Amino acid sequence: MKEKLVDLFEYTYHFNKEMIKIISENLEKVDEKTMSLINHTLNAQQIWNARILGEKTFEVWQINPFESLEGINDQNFKTSVQIVGNSDLDQRINYQNSRGTKFENSIFEMLFHAVNHSTYHRGQINSLLKQNGIEPILTDYIFYKR
Repeated sequence: MKEKLVDLFEYTYHFNKEMIKIISENLEKVDEKTMSLINHTLNAQQIWNARILGEKTFEVWQINPFESLEGINDQNFKTSVQIVGNSDLDQRINYQNSRGTKFENSIFEMLFHAVNHSTYHRGQINSLLKQNGIEPILTDYIFYKR
């Protein structure tokens, strides 16, 4: 199970990196919503990692300097893989969402959500890229595995 979860984080890391690259190559065409979504995608993974580790989280919709996005993606990947390797994935974690509501989920559920959440938002980003005349990139998992 841990091996498969690491594979999903490798997939997430790869296509987050590709999204950052295509955005950087087309900054003059990229709209504010696209920038907001790429930041949110990276912020969310940091937030889930930090909740598991009991650390300080980013703000859900904070806008980071564009030049820091690759570093955030790198750190997110390293931290997620470290959590997978060092944790009992069935362990349940108590946390609060951004509105202060308390929840409890397993580490596996939280990490899987982070992967799924990233996939969802990369699809939204691709739609926005296409609307702005930028060729979207194929980010489906199967394309990654081919």
